[in-house]
Amino acid sequence: MLISIITVVFNNSNTILNSILSVKSQTYSNIEHIIIDGGSTDGTLDILNENINLFNILITEKDNGLYDAINKGILLANGEIVGILNSDDVFYDNNTITDIASIFNKNSNLDSVIGDIIFLNHKGKPHRHYSSKNWTPKKFAYGLMPPHPTFYCKRQIFMKYGLYRLDYKIAADYELLIRFLYVNKITYAYIPKILVIMSLGGISTKNIISKLQINKEVLSACKINNINTNIFKLFTKYIFKLKEFL
Repeated sequence: MLISIITVVFNNSNTILNSILSVKSQTYSNIEHIIIDGGSTDGTLDILNENINLFNILITEKDNGLYDAINKGILLANGEIVGILNSDDVFYDNNTITDIASIFNKNSNLDSVIGDIIFLNHKGKPHRHYSSKNWTPKKFAYGLMPPHPTFYCKRQIFMKYGLYRLDYKIAADYELLIRFLYVNKITYAYIPKILVIMSLGGISTKNIISKLQINKEVLSACKINNINTNIFKLFTKYIFKLKEFL
């Protein structure tokens, strides 16, 4: 089973090599690593070109944002399974993709998997453990989704139900997961382990303005997919998150 991993990058020369090496160090051998660069100018492209033998496909061109770049990667992917590794994230250990592949191999009817994630603070220290163990699609109404970097899905699901919507700048992942897991009820399995180590500072965790924007987009995503919620319900997620801090 070929598994395609998509990494989107723009001006992230400090961490892109770590992400590439994290994929390369996986014990699972049948991996296609696709890197979509948005036209970096900070030295990222030099790093990519110097290490071009470590991944499979490189596209470098201007895009319409993160989700447009991810969509490009999905359309280029040859793998039966598709997942995303952000350019400042790494896999928790070298067996992550082996574990993901094993779950799919055991159940041919399975559409997707989710797992746990560790967030690092700005000092690079573990800050929060986000577990999908007790997550269900009903929790979308409360602003809670499985950690997106742990979501691995059959490529045919994207082809059937659509890619990431570009009218969402921060919460397109939330809308897509609602569309897949809640509206179309694709099957999923929980992998009871940490799959990804994620650094804070992405578009959804930058500052208070981004948090307000993401809640506005999450509310919209719920509304267009007929999930009954409101802003007060969405803000209860911050209560749930308190127990996740280490």
